[in-house]
Order: sequence, then structure tokens, then C-alpha cells
Amino acid sequence: MELIDQHTKTIMEGCKLRAHDAGLRFEEESLEYIVTNRDLIELSPKMMIPTLYDYWVQDVEVLKEKGKYELYPSNPYETVINTRPAISFYNDNNPDWLNVMIFYHVLAHIDFFQNNLYFRHTWDYDFNGEALSDKRTIARLRTEQGRWVDYVIEFTRGIDNLVGYHGLLSSLFSVPDADISEKVNYYFDVYLQDIVRVNTGKYIKALEEYNACIREDPLLGEQTFFSRIDRRRPEFGNLFKKYQETKKNKPRDLLEFIMEHSKKLRREENRWMLMVMQIVRKTALFFQPQIRTKIMNEGWASYWHETLYMQDDRIQGHEIDFARVNAGVTAMPRVGLNPYALGMRLFYFLEEMAEKGRISWEYQHLVHAGKRKNFDAKTGRGKTFIFDVRENFSDFTFVNSFVNQDFVTANKLFVAGRRLNQKKMVWEYYVKSRNADDYRKMLMDTMYHPPCIEIDPEKTGDNGIYLNHRFEGKPLLTEYISNTMLGIEYLWGGLVELETMEVVPTPRSQTLPVIPGMPAPQTEAEKPREIKWQRVRYTMKDRKFSKTVL
Repeated sequence: MELIDQHTKTIMEGCKLRAHDAGLRFEEESLEYIVTNRDLIELSPKMMIPTLYDYWVQDVEVLKEKGKYELYPSNPYETVINTRPAISFYNDNNPDWLNVMIFYHVLAHIDFFQNNLYFRHTWDYDFNGEALSDKRTIARLRTEQGRWVDYVIEFTRGIDNLVGYHGLLSSLFSVPDADISEKVNYYFDVYLQDIVRVNTGKYIKALEEYNACIREDPLLGEQTFFSRIDRRRPEFGNLFKKYQETKKNKPRDLLEFIMEHSKKLRREENRWMLMVMQIVRKTALFFQPQIRTKIMNEGWASYWHETLYMQDDRIQGHEIDFARVNAGVTAMPRVGLNPYALGMRLFYFLEEMAEKGRISWEYQHLVHAGKRKNFDAKTGRGKTFIFDVRENFSDFTFVNSFVNQDFVTANKLFVAGRRLNQKKMVWEYYVKSRNADDYRKMLMDTMYHPPCIEIDPEKTGDNGIYLNHRFEGKPLLTEYISNTMLGIEYLWGGLVELETMEVVPTPRSQTLPVIPGMPAPQTEAEKPREIKWQRVRYTMKDRKFSKTVL
């Protein structure tokens, strides 16, 4: 691994100037390294961060990828790290014309990292430098504690997908309103919505009552309002006091709760475990936005490498080469998902929509197909709009907001189904749906969505920790529950209980006889059936795992 030569660096600086002129914003300082394919294989398990702490799973992944490479040699083009300064790696056999395309792709990634608000918590420090410090800390602890360090890493990584990422973002963006008290915020945001759960009409009526009190007396209006609330809802005062007590230093996630409240970890001989857990948690928080913006990030980079490279005079003589490479990166598969292709097409689609004024109430409520087709307000805001989208959206909001029927129809997208051809005994793929709702649901199902696990403060005490899975229609993967709870028990130092929902098991149906000349009868397994759920509690005590139906 070595820095790129001066000739290649000059090409990169030229790309930076063109990217800045096009509107991309990023810090000027950056580091570019030349690596071999085998270097990239060794970096991949570490999420391309060369200074990330060592862990045995990474060694296993390296051996596996080396075996694959021997059978199926590949040639990855680049990778880029979100750190200060930004670091990128390039294959050692890339020609100059290809580097120009790749540099534009990388610069768009850096622009996304440094401007998308979901990366806000990564903007203020050099993660690569901190990772090196953490790596040295874990190496030192290994010399003192031996293999127990790897046990702590493994048990902590078992629940590092539950880190309070959105709580961290909320703390960065929330600005206290000097005109509205915490009591008012609690009443309208928590009490009415989560505890009483009033309907929209009653909620608006409560807002109108509060505003009327403030208008009558700006100084004492709030006091007057809550005196009425105390008469109507006498329990409100106690609930607000309890909320204030629990809000103080409230842990954002399970890992933080264990680190703050585990008696085992507070013992002097176990203090070192807290350092390891903090390193794993910080690393997990760093990678959360990259997991949640894969489609947008790759789509944004693909949009700009194509847009800028097509305007670059260095493309002359390499048009066919570029077309071949670009098609391989941004081709839309008929079955499956290519985030590069989907994200790029969606940005092009949004640019055109905004340019013609179609992201407006007037256009969205047009019913006549001919009027929709010819609608063009010529706003000239296409580029401005996609820059706003780049700044404020994640994959979930991006897909949920903009994948509509116009986009699906324009790009001839569909949901593919699979069925067994019993005559040929092969699987057949077919067009299952061209409906935007179905296509959007398919995309949503592929996105990262960790379970929501909450600590029950009333049932959690010195002897054990009680966890509640906030059920969202998807059960936990039962094959991982036992080992994960074993790790939590080790870190907590006591009983661990977990409440969740599971499908009620149904008996297997008997095979029905087939009558010659008649179609095969439909078995119970083939008939659509209603899924029934049951509440269960898993318990891990003294490394013994049990399950109880509630």
C-alpha cells in the first residue's frame, strides 16, 4: 500500500475542481492510496478501515475471501473511508481514463459523507486516528487479560446492532425552545400521544385550549392551563415528575444501560471490560449511517461519476471503454437489487420532476394522463432539489417518498415471483407485479431494520435485567436468541429475561391423494392462512436457556 504518484494526484485535483464547479462540497484535504486486490481482500472484513481493532472473525473472512479469489478473480475499482481527511483506495492496475471516472465517484461519496445529516455525528473527528488508538488499547488489554478480551468483543458485538443511533442524532439536532417549557413538551409529545393516546380531534382541541390561555395571559397562561389539566387528570403531575427522574442520564440503548448499571462491570477487576464495550459501541455508531444510506450513497456517486465524466474532455477515445464499465456498475437487473442503478435512476428521475415542477400539489393531483405527461412548469430547480434530498434523506425516507408509479413505469420495474415448474423441475421467475406499492414494499423488506429492544425499568433490578421486544410484525431470529442472551448474561452478571412475539406453531397437514385425470388437490400448506402470534418469555439463568408461553 502506497500513496498515488504525482501524475495521478494531478488528475485527482483536476477532478476536484470540476466537482466543486458542479456544486459538490467537500474538504480539500484527502489521501489516496494504491492497493492490490489482495490488499482489498484483507481490508474488507475491517470495513476498509486499516486501523480498526483486530478480531478473529476478520481473519476467518480474509481466508474465505482469499479462497474465493483463487477460484473467481475479481478486480474491485475503489473504496473510500468517511474520516478526516477522507481516505480512498484504488486498484494498482487502473488506467488514467478509468481513474478519472473513479475519482468522480469517490468525490461524490465524500460529498455525501460530509453533507448528509445522518452522518452528522461523524463530522467532528478523525475516525481513522481514533480507531488506531482503540486498536492499541485492545492489543494492550489482550496482553493483560488474554482470550477474555475476545469474549467481551464477541458478546458486545452480538447486540451492537441495537445501539441508540437515532437518539444520538436527536441529541445533536434538538435545540431547546426558550418559549416552550419541558412540561408543555411532555404533555403534548408524550402524555397525550403515548400514554392517553387521544385522537386527532382531541389533540387539536388541547392545543387550541393551550394557545387560548397563552393569548389571554402570556406570563401566567401556562400555569392556568396546567391547573385545569390537574383538575381533569390528577395523575399527570406524578407522571411528569417520574418522567423527569427517568430522563436524567437515561441510557440510549441496551449496551449503554449495561455499561452504566451492571454491578459486575463496576468491580475493579472488570473495569477493563468497559473500555472494550465502549470501543465496540462507538464503532457500531460510526457505521450506522452507512448501513442506512446504501441506495442513496451509491446512487449519488453513480449519478455524479456519469454526469461529470460525460462532460470531461479526458473521455475522448475511451467512450466505449467507459460505456462498458459504467453499464457493469449501473445496469438494472431484472431480478434482484442493484443499489447503484436504483439510486442513480431515482436521482435522475427527481431532477427531471423538480425541473418540470412536478413535485408540487398541482401536479400530484392531476388525474388526466395527457395533462400529466405534458406538465412542465420549467422551474429550473432540478439540481437544487436533488442536493436538498442528498442532505436530508436516508434510504427509508428516500424510497418511501419518491418511488411512485411514475418512476416504476418509466423504468419498467416490477416485482419478480418464483414458482416451480413441476414438469421440468426447475424454478421459473415471472412478473408478479408492476404496482409501485408492491415494488416499494419489496425494497423496504431488503433494508436494514434492527429490532427495538427496550429495558423494562419496573422488572429490572439488582438480580436481573428484563427486556421487551417492541413487536413490529417481524419476529426475532430464534436461532440467535440463546447465544445473544448468553452474552448479555455474561456482561450483566445475572438473570436475563426477554419478552417477544412468536408464531403459534401449527400441526403439519396430511398429504392428500391424487386422483388420475384430476388436478392435484391444494394442501393446507399451500392455502393462505392467518398467522397467529403468541407472547413468549425467554430466560437465561446460570447459562441455562428456557422458554415460557405467556
